[in-house]
Amino acid sequence: MTQLKRFHHGDLKRVLFDAALALLDEHGAGGVTIRAVAKAAGVSHGAPVNHYKDRRALLTALAKAQFDTLLTQIDKRFVELNDDHELGIEIFSSAIMDFGFRYPHRYRLLWSSDLIDHADPELLEVMDGIYDRLCSEMSKAVPGRDFDKDTYAVALWSMIHGYVDMRLSGMFEPLNDTISGAPRGEAIIDIFKQLMTR
Repeated sequence: MTQLKRFHHGDLKRVLFDAALALLDEHGAGGVTIRAVAKAAGVSHGAPVNHYKDRRALLTALAKAQFDTLLTQIDKRFVELNDDHELGIEIFSSAIMDFGFRYPHRYRLLWSSDLIDHADPELLEVMDGIYDRLCSEMSKAVPGRDFDKDTYAVALWSMIHGYVDMRLSGMFEPLNDTISGAPRGEAIIDIFKQLMTR
């Protein structure tokens, strides 16, 4: 990884963040250390502590930014919803899958409780925002059915996360369903919708 250009006064926090994100994309979370980030930013290894007290704080900031990005992508797609709440399920699911497959190292970081502080208030706020958005769509798609909206939301998110995780680990290949012809991820979402709306 090439060293980032020398930062201008007042930009160090941004430069450190950008260096950390580039290291994450290239090497995964294991490559994001305070020393490596400082080196990539062209500063002493003690400089980052003024903005990120330790590696966990830096990784938490990275995770928070990725959840922000994911929420923004979901919200942009929901603009075209037009009260089709089954489509809302597809929008949420495809946003999660698209993000995971495009940014595998970032996606893995989001769920690494050993590396990031999931009790961080800012992180919790954006995570809750994504979950609340999903629950809202579930309550509209399946009002008054056999289970509450949280059970449906957890079931869908668990299913999507499991599929993405298995794909990223190399256990599943990106194949199509042999009957419908749909990409496997889309077919899985269709199965969930059919089961949910019976």
